[in-house]
Amino acid sequence: MSSVLYDAQGPRAKRRNVLFTGLFVVALAAVLWWVYTSLDDKGQLEWALWKPFVHSEAWSTYIWPGLQNTLKAAALAMVIALPLGAVLGIARLSDHVWIRVPAAVVVEFFRAIPVLVLMIFGLALYANYTDISSDDRPLYAVVTGLVLYNAAVLAEIVRAGILALPKGQAEAGVAIGMRKNQVMRLILLPQSVTAMLPAIVSQLVVIVKDTALGGAVLTFPELLSSANTMIGYYGNTIASFTAVAVIFIALNFSLTTFAGWLEARLRRSKKSTGAVLGAEDMEELNPAGVGGAFGTGGEGGITDTRPPR
Repeated sequence: MSSVLYDAQGPRAKRRNVLFTGLFVVALAAVLWWVYTSLDDKGQLEWALWKPFVHSEAWSTYIWPGLQNTLKAAALAMVIALPLGAVLGIARLSDHVWIRVPAAVVVEFFRAIPVLVLMIFGLALYANYTDISSDDRPLYAVVTGLVLYNAAVLAEIVRAGILALPKGQAEAGVAIGMRKNQVMRLILLPQSVTAMLPAIVSQLVVIVKDTALGGAVLTFPELLSSANTMIGYYGNTIASFTAVAVIFIALNFSLTTFAGWLEARLRRSKKSTGAVLGAEDMEELNPAGVGGAFGTGGEGGITDTRPPR
């Protein structure tokens, strides 16, 4: 049976795919076995190195405080970057040059600078020109860098999502007398959100991961830097980094799963039931007492002229 996207596989193609799959599984098993034996030979799989994660001391002293700071920085950056990116993206679509050009300059400027450089500049800015304490400066610098960079990227996502819609959507709104801001707010943005959601979630995952840059350079006590402290105390490098990696995977997987559920819900809410309304349904929606074209019965309404079944 053929599909719209590809032809059905023949016997030779099926045998070839089975062979390639088997070779891949064997190669993957060999790599995993090599990793396991290498770690075992160097004593990295001893129970004493993994035992701290069974007790609450490692979690309450190192992992949980670092995870709290990671979530705090990521949440603040998301809350600020999302609306700022939407505003910049819409501004780039403005008909007014004095709005469109400055927005384009801001977006292209911050999108071209590495986020780590923005964090370093932010730290220097807060140290020299503000009264923020030295304990809070790393958090402010990390959030500032994440907001400036990711807002610029999100602005391009919003702009691309709106431009991807058919031009007839905006033209229909203008044709019925809607203003441009109403067309954008009531027609274009609600329809483009579903299409933009996967790209937006991908950028939010980037925000969560980029918080580790603050710990590596700015001494921000996030999750990865807490792993370095834990390694210095327990001496379990592989075990600590593995635990941190699993936590990051769980965070980003949860975020992606929630976004997938939200996208599916939005798509379902925009679909009609597809049911055909009969005469009884029309009578419930428009009682006989209401005349005109939508009434029923003989008082100026539409009668059911279908032949009996």
